[in-house]
Amino acid sequence: MVDDLLLVIISSPSGAGKTTLTRDLLASFSDLTFSVSHTTRRPRPNEVDGNDYHFVDRARFDALVQEDAFVEWAQVHGNCYGTALSELSRARAQGKKGVLFDIDYQGARQIKAVRPDTVSVFVLPPSMDALKQRLRSRAADDDATIERRFNNARTEIEHYGLFDYIIVNDDLEEAKLRMRAVIYAERSRRTRMARVAESLLLRSRALG
Repeated sequence: MVDDLLLVIISSPSGAGKTTLTRDLLASFSDLTFSVSHTTRRPRPNEVDGNDYHFVDRARFDALVQEDAFVEWAQVHGNCYGTALSELSRARAQGKKGVLFDIDYQGARQIKAVRPDTVSVFVLPPSMDALKQRLRSRAADDDATIERRFNNARTEIEHYGLFDYIIVNDDLEEAKLRMRAVIYAERSRRTRMARVAESLLLRSRALG
């Protein structure tokens, strides 16, 4: 049976714009919530613990792995990232209808293995030159980190086949519209709307 909670993975190489597109979805759909991942990465100046990420040290992260607290976890760019099972419970408790995940292809593969109905979207940059420029313009990382993220981009793009949808983030406003369209389309999928149709049939039979 398909879970009522819509799970949506948004992934991309660093700098392709997945964070901006995720924020737009949260602003456009009040019944969606963001899954706050745990990470061993140091917070950037504009990031808030518990809002952008749960920032923990490696020892704490490893302890959570041993406790089977994560639905998925992976090592990315030299740091660990994980999605706690408690994020799904939190979404249900808040009455949300969907959860957005900002994770890489490794996490996407793990979640889809457990929940095959999970929707996955991969965001591409318009070009590799544009990607490098975006990484530099963020001014959030040192040169070594920028080079490492850029060099890892090819590996991430090679895994595009794991994803259900691909959006090229060339024109930001168009990319936002395409991302919203994914949500509308998935909410209209037959497997998710079957209960509504069956309910109408039951009522019609009751009325004779």
